[in-house]
Amino acid sequence: MKIEKLFENDEVVVVNKPIGLVVHFDGRTQESNLCDWVLENYPKTENVGEPLVLQNGTEIKRPGIVHRLDRETSGVLIIAKTQDSFLNLKEQFQDKKIKKIYKTFVWGKLKNNEGVIDRQIGKSAKDFKQWSAQRGAKGKLREAITEYKVLNSNEEFSYLEINLKTGRTHQIRVHMKAINNPVLGDKLYAPKRDFALGFGRVALHAHLVEFSLLNGEKIKVEAELPEDFENALKIIAK
Repeated sequence: MKIEKLFENDEVVVVNKPIGLVVHFDGRTQESNLCDWVLENYPKTENVGEPLVLQNGTEIKRPGIVHRLDRETSGVLIIAKTQDSFLNLKEQFQDKKIKKIYKTFVWGKLKNNEGVIDRQIGKSAKDFKQWSAQRGAKGKLREAITEYKVLNSNEEFSYLEINLKTGRTHQIRVHMKAINNPVLGDKLYAPKRDFALGFGRVALHAHLVEFSLLNGEKIKVEAELPEDFENALKIIAK
């Protein structure tokens, strides 16, 4: 498994997660995941972090995993190498002190070139696999704030920079669907839309993360745009 390291010191390693790779075992499929790579290359992280407990009681170790990206999302992901580092990063995520910038392509032209989507997210009433930021969402509604800026667009598509102020599951995908500009390639939240601009996956890339080390030093790490993003930018520019 080839994983690109973007930054590393004694506390963390920041990687560029490839498209199609899951972060950790989900209790169902036995496919390779990022945690396998972490344990192979950093065996001392085995007990770093917090395990995931499934509904059936099974406990899944997630060595050094502080946050995650969906299978089809590429880009920057932080792995803690020590428990002190893990707790430091966990606190920063909880206090919304970590900056997370994403790039995405969405359907349609947005009304404003920049804006804030401030809509609580709950479970979808129509599909248990989905989350919702629209009327009728079920369960506990959680705060979710997404800032966006249009970087390029035509009549059919828009290329956005997203600044996540909170970190809810599927937040960007759910919020973009809520304003009727779903993410390209998102077969869960826009199943009737075809693939476009050459994408065969959800068009979402974690471009940048900024966080603080234990000594307070700020670290900013960027992941270059993957090939499918570069190709889509050439198409939309025409």
